[in-house]
Amino acid sequence: MTRFDAAGEDERLKLFADAAAAHRARSGDVMTVDVDPASDDTEGGEVPPWIQLAGTELIMDCTDEELERLKDLLSEFPEFRIDELVSPEEAEGTNAVVTARSDANRVAGFVERAFREVYELDAEYRAWVTAI
Repeated sequence: MTRFDAAGEDERLKLFADAAAAHRARSGDVMTVDVDPASDDTEGGEVPPWIQLAGTELIMDCTDEELERLKDLLSEFPEFRIDELVSPEEAEGTNAVVTARSDANRVAGFVERAFREVYELDAEYRAWVTAI
């Protein structure tokens, strides 16, 4: 991969698909996609939204409202399912682990929609692939 950020939907989809394919080809531990702090309009705290891919698992932190939106989104991705929800007492929110048994393009589509629909980011948010 030669680029690591994108701001338009088409560019982000290509970036996410390329990163997922590279992650799987390299058998990497984790692929991480972070939202550029300047693009984060979620008012969700100090850390902008992020999503990680570890093999066939997508990992993301959600507030209660975001978790409900994640469940709604998953109804459109029958090959994806929540495998684990962890809500530590010392943290607000829930860490969701979603099994994503699909190709890189479908994973990319899910990641894009999760940022837009679960985290409610605007159409021009900038995302960075910070680990592959």
